[in-house]
Amino acid sequence: MAIARGVAKKVAYKKETGGAWGELPGASGAKYLRRVTSDFTLNKETYESNEIRTDYQVADFRHGVRSAAGTLNGELSAGSYSDFMAAVVAQDFAAVSSITSLSITITAPVSGLQTVVRATGSWIADGIQVGNVIRLSGGTLPIDTTGVNLLVVAVVALTLTVRVVNGTTLTTQGSAVTGVTCAIPGKKTFAPTTGHTNDSFTIEQWFSDISQSEVYTGMKVGSVAMQLPSTGLTTVDISFQGKDLTQVGTSQYFTSPTAASSTGIFAAVNGAVIVNGVPSAVITSADFTVERGLEAANVVGNNNASDIFTGRIRVNGNISVYFQDAVYRDMFKDETEASIVFALSADNSGGANVLSFVMPRVKLGSNSVNDTELGLISQHSFVALLNGVTTAGLPATTIQIQDTAI
Repeated sequence: MAIARGVAKKVAYKKETGGAWGELPGASGAKYLRRVTSDFTLNKETYESNEIRTDYQVADFRHGVRSAAGTLNGELSAGSYSDFMAAVVAQDFAAVSSITSLSITITAPVSGLQTVVRATGSWIADGIQVGNVIRLSGGTLPIDTTGVNLLVVAVVALTLTVRVVNGTTLTTQGSAVTGVTCAIPGKKTFAPTTGHTNDSFTIEQWFSDISQSEVYTGMKVGSVAMQLPSTGLTTVDISFQGKDLTQVGTSQYFTSPTAASSTGIFAAVNGAVIVNGVPSAVITSADFTVERGLEAANVVGNNNASDIFTGRIRVNGNISVYFQDAVYRDMFKDETEASIVFALSADNSGGANVLSFVMPRVKLGSNSVNDTELGLISQHSFVALLNGVTTAGLPATTIQIQDTAI
């Protein structure tokens, strides 16, 4: 007797477009998912009779409204979960045009930061924002500058303040270098103020060793949670709520899904954390969750929800820092707002894939310091808020995401 094994299970998904919510899409065009674990299941409401009977027993038990739910746990990598990140912030990823024919100079590093100064024009007008990862090329730029990931930590019209993501430095360019191109690799998304998308997905679990297929439709993303430990791999947990287990069978429904991405997995030690424009070297761990308030629209006469309503986009998290000064304590005490940027790099090479998360307006919600023999750590919860002040190059959103692998 064959028993299903996790190593033989395949999970594939496809965005639902062109049809009604929860309608089974065409069998082509799906993509396999990377996972540590996944769990998609059919749920039913159940109703037990409360009838009072002289035989002292329960005479009936019924099934009610059907729904689907699921979780996907993975090790975070560029390009692997971008569709679900776009769904939870309600905006598709989009490419940003490169800026060409620049004349720039590059200053010497100070405290790990350097400036890229253009002769004319405006970085802000050209769409460069705090938290963007950019790459310079062209002209007579040296090899240590060409194609290297630069994390933007501050922006004014002519000047970008940047940190090289892998911790190296750029060669100083005191004389203007002409013919330079500035690119924002990959694509960006953010929580918009208008024009929100309402994405749903069909997800198939294919148990190949026992030839069993389960196809779930109408799956909407309820939350995307990231965990960034000081040691170990960065992880992602995604929750779903959907319409139904629409189809089962003994053959795989999706035909020839595209292979899952093969990009490198992020370790939180590779990259940078920027708080209020300053690189931080005291954060020992961080986590944050982007969530939607999902609610099933149950109606009389239908054993499936007629829709799943999507509510506000909320971002909250926690950071732990070595207690070395009053900065984070006073941020909480004085209700001071801050910006936080997490930039994760797949490795230490200059042009490695990067995933960056920008929260331009954050408030701490707690402050506590543990008591232990060695290094003391302060712990803080935080909530990210909609930012309305963009003059310093901060985006007008609660969270912005850039993925260089899409």
